[in-house]
Amino acid sequence: MRIFRTHRAVLGLFALAVALAIALTLASAYRTAAGTEAFSIDVGGRHRTYLLHLPRGYDAKRKMPLVLVLHGATQSPESAEPMSGMSALADRENFLAAYPSGTGRLSHVPTWNAGNCCGYALSNKVDDVAFLGALIDRLERDYPVDPKRVYVTGISNGAMMSYRLACEMSGRIAAIAPVEGAQNVDCRPANPVSVVIFHGTADRLVPFNGGATPFQAGVHRTDNSVAGAVAFWVKEDGCSSNRTHDETPVVRATIYSRCKEGTGVALYAIQGGRHMWPGVPPSGNDLPASEIMWSFFAGHPKP
Repeated sequence: MRIFRTHRAVLGLFALAVALAIALTLASAYRTAAGTEAFSIDVGGRHRTYLLHLPRGYDAKRKMPLVLVLHGATQSPESAEPMSGMSALADRENFLAAYPSGTGRLSHVPTWNAGNCCGYALSNKVDDVAFLGALIDRLERDYPVDPKRVYVTGISNGAMMSYRLACEMSGRIAAIAPVEGAQNVDCRPANPVSVVIFHGTADRLVPFNGGATPFQAGVHRTDNSVAGAVAFWVKEDGCSSNRTHDETPVVRATIYSRCKEGTGVALYAIQGGRHMWPGVPPSGNDLPASEIMWSFFAGHPKP
């Protein structure tokens, strides 16, 4: 038993090291995009930080969408920006892109309290729902944010947090796009929310079919399956049982439509995909996930 625990701890540290290496590589390979600035806000007695990218075509008199991009555990806003490519998309499509930071005992290894994951934020019961709600409040106050077009994406722990926001802030969030994350919270949304999921079938940190894995760092947990999340939102959004299905060597795409209040549900299962943002060089695929999710967002505002 002791040997097994030691082995699991080593694997957990290995997973953490891999995540840190990816984050540091991305952060060093790219600089903050032009038009991106750092800000802070105090919420619940904590000093919280975020990056905000104003598009090149910014017009203070014109209502525009807002996309929140949530980093993974031990990553950062500075790595989430280039990884997602969302600031470049914002310049082209004219929306605001915000990159909030989680919390951590060490500032460069932040996490989110997504219900059963992860790290410092979970163990200290950090109220990240309150933080992100306050951030949306501030951005809606200071910029021409369209409250019917507030969207959230994130990877891993950030994806788990996007699910939690959809569950607990369904009246404000129009759509989410979780990447390599699991919906592990007791979810009781008061309103329909559009959901587009990106998940690799070979993910070893957050398994596609759910369950536990020795590659987790920190508190051991069991993840729910991707299929379970899809079924939940198809039912919650009242989607038609009819669906379209398309398969290539890279991805299996399943699209549900005719959902309540114009919402939609979609799954992009990346064939052999690992625990990475689809389309970035280390991922081994060229799926334009950010382009796909933005198209989905644009087509699914709040009614």
